[in-house]
Amino acid sequence: MSTTDDGAADRARNETRSERYDRNWRDMQQELRIVQTGTQILAGFLLTLPFQQRFSILDDGEIAIYLVLVILAAGITILALGAVSTHRLLFGQRQKHDLVRFGNRILIACLVMSALLFAGTVLFVFDVVLGHTMGVIGGVVVFVATAVLWIGVPLAARRTRHDDQEDGEVPRS
Repeated sequence: MSTTDDGAADRARNETRSERYDRNWRDMQQELRIVQTGTQILAGFLLTLPFQQRFSILDDGEIAIYLVLVILAAGITILALGAVSTHRLLFGQRQKHDLVRFGNRILIACLVMSALLFAGTVLFVFDVVLGHTMGVIGGVVVFVATAVLWIGVPLAARRTRHDDQEDGEVPRS
C-alpha cells in the first residue's frame, strides 16, 4: 500500500494510524518468528556437520560453501534479532512508525538471505552427495522456485481484486 492510501486504509479498517502501526508490527513479529525458527533449525543442522565423520573428506570448495552457509544462518538470526533490539530501545518512545519501517527492511533482508541460505544448503548437500553439477542444478532450482513463490506470486496477487472491492469492480492501480 502506498502512503497516499493510508487515510483510505484507515477508514476501510476503521483503525487509527497508531492502531495500523500496532497491527503491522504484530504481523511483522509473526513473520520474523517464522523466518527465525526455520533459520535456527537449518543452522542447528549445519553446526552438527563438522562433527560427522564424512566432513573430513570435503574439498576446499565444499568447505567454503559450508562456511558461507554458517555465516548466512548466523547473519539471518542476528538480523532478525535486530528488530527485537530496536523494539526494546524504542519501547515507550512513541516511534512505532520507525519500528515498523525498520522492521520491514529487516524482514526483507532476512527473506533475501534466507533464499540464499536455502539454495546454498541444497547446493552443498547435492554437491556432497551427487557431485558439483547436480549441486549447482539443485541450488539454482531452489533459488528460482523461491523467487517465483516469494516475489512472482505476491506481485501477481497485487494485480487482483482488493479486499475492499466488490465483485466486478475494477482494481485500482
